[in-house]
Amino acid sequence: MRVIAGKAKGHRLKVPKRTGVRPTSDYLREALFGILGASVRGARFLDLYAGSGAVGIEALSRGAAEAVFVERDPVCLRVLRENAEKAGGPRRVFAGDVLRVLPRLVRQGERFDIIFCDPPYGTGIAPRTLEAVASGDLLQPHGVVIVERFAKEVLPPRIGSLSRTRERAHGQTVLTFYGRTAEGER
Repeated sequence: MRVIAGKAKGHRLKVPKRTGVRPTSDYLREALFGILGASVRGARFLDLYAGSGAVGIEALSRGAAEAVFVERDPVCLRVLRENAEKAGGPRRVFAGDVLRVLPRLVRQGERFDIIFCDPPYGTGIAPRTLEAVASGDLLQPHGVVIVERFAKEVLPPRIGSLSRTRERAHGQTVLTFYGRTAEGER
């Protein structure tokens, strides 16, 4: 696995050696950042269920102002910290369960332009994570939340203040995009 573009292009990333860890592939990251385009430059990027940190590191390489990573698995955390250190860029890593860290970010007044969420497949945790993001007002008004999910998992068109804006399938993986719902549309 490697950084695809930007200032850290070609940098090799370590992958946690652990059963059940499913890093976002180079192909899928390339598709994701192709969709996001120039919106990454200068953005505050939140990488939930970060694993190796590949997605947030890619964002930093492409000019994000900061990446914040949340991961609870100790093996993944060690690899994520190593990868982030070598790739450089302004970053913070929170160790812990995403649903417990999100309220902490809310209390700190954090707001993000792009939130990437890659929860373990088949756990049903994605809707709960989206609810926490929406209720905490963590997303900037014109920001985007992206959920990487298994194609057979279903996400609702609306969750709290978030509405699905698009989906992009890549084999058995789907990227689902959400934006904030306008006040009058709730």
